[in-house]
Amino acid sequence: MTSTVELPLWLFVLILLFAVVTFASHFLFPSVRWFFRRRLEKAVSRLNERLERPIQPFKLARRYDMIQRLIYDPEVTSAIVKHAQEQGIPDNVAFEQARRYAREIVPSFSASAYFGFAIRLARFLSNAFYRVRLGHHDEEALKAIDPEATVVFVMNHRSNMDYVLVTYLAAERSALSYAVGEWARVWPLSGLIRAMGAYFIRRKSRNDLYRTVLARYVRLATEAGVTQAMFPEGGLSLTGKLMTPKLGLLKYIADGVGPDTRDVVFVPVALNYDRVLEDRILLAAVHHPRRRFDASIGMIAAKSFKQIWLRATGRYHKFGYAAVSFGAPMSLKAFSAGKQGDLTVPLGRELMKRIGEVVPVLPVPMTAWIMQDGVARSRAEVELAFTALMDTVPNAHIHLPRNNRDYAAETGLRQLCQRGILIAEGEQYRLNPDEEEVCRFYANSIRHLFQSKNRKDSASAKEISAPAGL
Repeated sequence: MTSTVELPLWLFVLILLFAVVTFASHFLFPSVRWFFRRRLEKAVSRLNERLERPIQPFKLARRYDMIQRLIYDPEVTSAIVKHAQEQGIPDNVAFEQARRYAREIVPSFSASAYFGFAIRLARFLSNAFYRVRLGHHDEEALKAIDPEATVVFVMNHRSNMDYVLVTYLAAERSALSYAVGEWARVWPLSGLIRAMGAYFIRRKSRNDLYRTVLARYVRLATEAGVTQAMFPEGGLSLTGKLMTPKLGLLKYIADGVGPDTRDVVFVPVALNYDRVLEDRILLAAVHHPRRRFDASIGMIAAKSFKQIWLRATGRYHKFGYAAVSFGAPMSLKAFSAGKQGDLTVPLGRELMKRIGEVVPVLPVPMTAWIMQDGVARSRAEVELAFTALMDTVPNAHIHLPRNNRDYAAETGLRQLCQRGILIAEGEQYRLNPDEEEVCRFYANSIRHLFQSKNRKDSASAKEISAPAGL
């Protein structure tokens, strides 16, 4: 027992290393995790005091625990057995597929990352790129939403800046859980997005097992009262128009609400921009055989460095105005009262209608609508056309910089001329034939307001109306 044992130095170091790791994993790490967990709980408690809708415990649950809860859910378990039988594979293989889907979907929300980093970054980027304006919103109606209801912000999808803008403007209300497409599943972006509380979805998956796992996660989050944000259109609008809603997520939410469950309140959110950062990439995708975006990391980096260089040399100008409007909240239980059958289709139509009603009308889209017919006009004629359009849609949410119609027309003309979409010839402005598609892209963002089937166009509006275009 007291005899000396000789060991090589490398072996002694290896044994010592294993001892340190064992001590840390069994004694030190749990204590450290408990210490930081307690600090986090206190910080979240203080944060919830100032948020309109507190962060739910479901959102703060450990990611591992949520994955386990999801894959052992009775509905998921039944789907695993069915999938194994249909595919002719062992149950354990199907179970591992479900686990992989759950790991792919479930986020790892970090309150410190969201409120300490993401909100600040969103505020900086929003104000660096745009003059941000909060459009129509009924503050009293938003505050009157049942505290026990699950709030779902439903938005039109104009740009990837949508995530940034809404995160910034909703910072005082709650932490939003976004449904994010496969485009963001790249390292290191995926880890950051998960920390923001977003969950990934495969928009075109036809795998029943995957859809069951996704549906159960969405319903669990909804039942737990997690504030969510989603884009019913399912992706970016390639033409600038409001698109037909995709009904998958809406169906998962609607099917999970019953008489004994908490209500779901949808809040329509409409966004619009004087300049969409990806406009030319989106238009190029229209002509792509597979309607895919042709945007490489190199291209994005080059454009980013260009903007940094312009800012450093004092030649940087913001991309005009960006505006967000909030429509009237809509209770799912109130909407479904007296209705029979599947509510998904009428629900999707009603939500897109409400989003369309509050789309902000900005100087560039308004000017693009006027000029898209190719007729040359003077600045005075554009100003008169502004007035005619404003009279045509008196209930539209039109943003006039400095509350001045003439300055709004000047702003729209200047922005479009700087980008080469319009050409100034003396006192006349005309559409650049090579940029006709881009002009229609911006006009399309407000097209539904001027071509409503329930509204008769005035004579002045007919004079400046344009063909349907894209």
